[in-house]
Parts: sequence; structure tokens; C-alpha cells
Amino acid sequence: MKSFIRIMKALSDPNRVRVLKLLQKKELCVCEIQEFLQLAQSTVSRHMKTLEDAGLVERERRGTWIIYRLADTQDLDYGTEILALLNGWLDNDKELQQMHLNWDMVLENTKTCKK
Repeated sequence: MKSFIRIMKALSDPNRVRVLKLLQKKELCVCEIQEFLQLAQSTVSRHMKTLEDAGLVERERRGTWIIYRLADTQDLDYGTEILALLNGWLDNDKELQQMHLNWDMVLENTKTCKK
């Protein structure tokens, strides 16, 4: 039950849900997530820590960069089911739609972060 509560807390913020939606497309580094959300790095890091504590994302260090991807949620209570539900979430969200429109531009602007 504890993991379910952490998952629900993690999903209570629209920006964290947006991050999960972005990670459905591709793994991203903090600087890319920061660029998409237009938030300070410290705010993005706090959001990512919440998602990681909930078991929804995993991180990998590559040199000085932290890369995030969706976690394997099979061991989480309801984790797989909840991530599957994300497919329909925020489909009408204007901010998320704009993030998808800016996808190539953001990745181009941040391409040096993973090198």
C-alpha cells in the first residue's frame, strides 16, 4: 500500500505527469526535461526524485549527466496498470501538446548534454 500512496502522490502534480508522458517517447536527461518544462534545474530534480521514489522512473549516470527513463514497474503495487493509464492522460493539455511540437527543437538545443 505504501508504494501505491507514493505513486498517487507522484501523479498529483501535472508537471510530473507531463514528464512521464515525455519519457514514454524517449529517455531524457535533466537538461532536456528542464527545457521542456521551462522550470529551474532544482525544481526538475525535486520532481524527478519524487518520481524515482515512487518507482516510476529510473536514472542512469552517464559521465556528468543523469538520464531518466520509465521504470520497470512490475514489482510495484498497481505500477504497471497506472503507467498504462497514462496513455490517455493529458491528451488535451496545451502545455504537453506544445512540448511535443517543440520536441525536435528541444532535443537539438540540448544535444550536447549527453555527449
